[in-house]
Amino acid sequence: MINILFKQLIAKTSYKLQHKALLTALQLFNTKLSMDLSTNSTAKRFCQELDVKGNGIKIGTHDGVFHCDEILACFLLKQLPQYSTAQIIRTRDDKLLDECDVVVDVGGVYDPNCHRYDHHQRDFTHTMSSILQNKSFNIKLSSAGLVFTHFGHQIIARLLNWDKDDNKTDVIFDKVYENFIQEIDAIDNGVSICDGCQQNYRITTNLSSRVGNLIPSWNETSDDDILYQRFLKGIELVGNEFKDKVDYYGSVWWPARQLIQQAIDSRMTVHPCGEIIELTQVFPWKEHLFLLESSNQIKPEVKFVIFQDTRGKWRVQAVPISSHSFELRIPLLSDWRGLRDSELSKMAAIDGCVFVHSSGFIGGNDTREGAIQMAFKTLDNRRQSSAPNS
Repeated sequence: MINILFKQLIAKTSYKLQHKALLTALQLFNTKLSMDLSTNSTAKRFCQELDVKGNGIKIGTHDGVFHCDEILACFLLKQLPQYSTAQIIRTRDDKLLDECDVVVDVGGVYDPNCHRYDHHQRDFTHTMSSILQNKSFNIKLSSAGLVFTHFGHQIIARLLNWDKDDNKTDVIFDKVYENFIQEIDAIDNGVSICDGCQQNYRITTNLSSRVGNLIPSWNETSDDDILYQRFLKGIELVGNEFKDKVDYYGSVWWPARQLIQQAIDSRMTVHPCGEIIELTQVFPWKEHLFLLESSNQIKPEVKFVIFQDTRGKWRVQAVPISSHSFELRIPLLSDWRGLRDSELSKMAAIDGCVFVHSSGFIGGNDTREGAIQMAFKTLDNRRQSSAPNS
């Protein structure tokens, strides 16, 4: 059809106008091609979108039934400037894959030097720790994990407008992998969530199952066009959740970590024992405290946290042995538990006491000084009771 249009156009023009005629024919061709891509399922099988800049960059992945890992891998690549306008080619044709600039989850090759990121090879055993020696993640990587391992720092830095080489970018990189991508890697590779009593990873999003729900059921109509549309929905779903996760860690989680770091740094001004920290506002603190104690080798460990509640009263909270444990490093004194107000103040010999929970994990006082006294008396009692001659 295009050849006929071209010949007719050339025949009706003089030699001097042939150049203009050629341009017109090419415009007609592009229009016809766009129509084919919007209506022809075979064409749509291979191309997600026209490259509006015309740079011809292509991301290749397999066609047919899709999975969460290659959907996320494609999304991640398109967050990079070199692939932001790339076409996504869905095919298993080696000739078409060879024409792609980067290939994920298909092709049987892992070679970052030529941007091939498949993990289905018999001899593929890579984890993040085998590629990045300073990391400790040991789940076998899927295509999503491979792309994130090689480009994650750059992607996070672009989304948060941070420096790629800043330490905080590396910290967020670890958190996003641990609590978002790692489960996708594990599920795609069939890694058991537990080996005996050892938990290998946690499922925090159930994203793999939700992507699976986009695949047409056995009794639904399905063809290349339908799978293509569902693939695009998967990219939108996975991409939005990835960006939300990065934004949470950058805008919510990281500022809280900074506040805990400040509280640890100034703990000696709260009490010379160094085992009580003060929060300037209420926010989730447990995870940050344990991570920073470990990375900074804080000794002695923090035993109590004090902070002001919404009514202007002061709370003293015992630190658990881990962020998800109910067991406490040192609970408030057993003689105080369950008591309130004047009865508690009399028993504790501390003015302004409000309450102590029956488990000893938290108590209250009217003043900051009273809350510090409740914490220190508990610490002092523990020292005396554990002394050799006591």
